[in-house]
Parts: sequence; structure tokens; C-alpha cells
Amino acid sequence: MSLESKLAAATALLQTIADEHPDAVLANSYGAEDMVLTDLIARLNLPLQSFSLDTGRLPAETYELMQQVAERYPGHPVRVYFPDTAATEQYVSLHGVNGFYQSVEARKSCCAVRKLEPLKRALSGRAAWITGLRRQQSPTRQDLAEREFDADNGLLKFSPLLEWTEAEVWQYLRENEVPYNALHDRHYPSIGCAPCTRAISVGEDIRAGRWWWENPETKECGLHAKASPLKRPV
Repeated sequence: MSLESKLAAATALLQTIADEHPDAVLANSYGAEDMVLTDLIARLNLPLQSFSLDTGRLPAETYELMQQVAERYPGHPVRVYFPDTAATEQYVSLHGVNGFYQSVEARKSCCAVRKLEPLKRALSGRAAWITGLRRQQSPTRQDLAEREFDADNGLLKFSPLLEWTEAEVWQYLRENEVPYNALHDRHYPSIGCAPCTRAISVGEDIRAGRWWWENPETKECGLHAKASPLKRPV
């Protein structure tokens, strides 16, 4: 399938989401894929809201992009959610400021505090959310569906770019002059918190720079983990 066809399909899906689930919200991590979706929603002038999770450990380049996006798309603001202060303080007290390097369990506990709890608040009361997930990104994302029921969060989940390749994402960004994170030009294809993200070498998997001290099978923060295979037709 050509990029033109995939773009048409993604556009049609976003329009359907807006028509059928007007309270749906885009989870914007300011990664390349989410910038494609941000631009599409703005171009289509869809009444879809967006949110982002500020973990308190993001790279400076991500904050710079957040400001660029606010200026580029003033009619489509991104609501920012922060971790609970008391829970963050408790985590640091128990594990140390960089305790996530100690074990997978400690790292997932950090993600739970800085990402999962704010995500629950961001999705509360909504019928659907939209993500920039792509099947090509990771072994943990091979069984995703373009539209499915997110049993963990209790709402529908849409991934309009699921079948897009990395090259197609970048073709769209460049052809439409969409702003993107400056770290991408420094060999950071996947960007999360600063302490948990590094540049990758030629030939490495695109997610190799995320939690690089762990096995590929554990490289999810829990935002997109699937505890249940339950799916509902949409």
C-alpha cells in the first residue's frame, strides 16, 4: 500500500473517530508519529483534544518542541498532565532519584508513578484515545489492532498509523514541514525520559535506545501493555 493510500485511510479513520467519539483524545508524546497525527488533526480541523504526560525527566529538546507545537497549532492546545508530587517523592525516597536502573521492577514502578497514574487521569471519563503506535516499532507491538478495546483503561484505542513505516512517517513530516524533536537528527528514533533514552547505532532496532539495559520483551512502560486480549468491534 502506498503512502497516499495509508494517508487517506488514516484521515478517514480520524474523521470517523471525531464523528463517533467526539471526546476522543490524542496521547501526544511529541514523537515523530504523534507529530504526524497532530498535524493531520489540525489540517482537518477536527474537534479532537490532545494531552501529553510531563514526567519531570523529559529532555530539553522535548520541551522546546512542546513550545513550537503550541505556537504552530494555537487552535489545538495540548493539555499537560504531571505526576502526583507525593507519589514521586515516595518513589525517590525508596529507590533514589535514578533507581530505575536497578531492576525492571524499579523501572516499572517509576513509570507507574510518572506515566500510568497521570494517564489514568487524562483518560478518565473518555470513550476513546488515539495513539501513534506502529507495528514496526517493537516486538511488543506486533499484535496490536488499528482499533481495539483497551481493557486496562476501559475505553476504545485507535492507532491510525499502525501500518506506516518509519520512512513514511518521515516523508510526511518533511513534505509538510511539520516540527519535530531535534533529538531525531542525533540518532534518537524513539524518545522518552532523558535518563532512559540514548542514541542508537547504525543497524540497531529503532527502540534500542529505550531502556537499553533491559531485554526487548520488557521495553514497555505500561502505557500500552495489554493485560487482556479482549477486543470489541468498532
